[in-house]
Amino acid sequence: QVRLVESGGGSVQAGGSLRLSCAASAYTYRTYSMAWFRQAPGKEREAVAVIYTASGGTLYAESVKGRFTISLQNARSTFLQMNSLKPEDTAMYYCAACVAYLGSWVSENSYDAWGQGTQVTVSS
Repeated sequence: QVRLVESGGGSVQAGGSLRLSCAASAYTYRTYSMAWFRQAPGKEREAVAVIYTASGGTLYAESVKGRFTISLQNARSTFLQMNSLKPEDTAMYYCAACVAYLGSWVSENSYDAWGQGTQVTVSS
């Protein structure tokens, strides 16, 4: 089973930046899309951004548009550049991926591989 490994989380002050990375453990894994989700304490997991491997097309949650940028390093690794961070961005961030279209990008059920999560904490 393919594992996704995230890195790059940490603690920053409001207005700061962080860059998250995610890579699939299997070199032969080729994705259809890669996405980032986040879950804050006491809240449901929510989709943040997705990138489609073949086209490079991206979609973002309204709450992060203009501040976050998702990009690909290759077909099995992705970055999430987070700028102008706000305290409400504090959450555990998870990388997700799929090898074929399984449904809406905002649904957790549309992905068949997940990372273990990396914590992002933004202080005011």
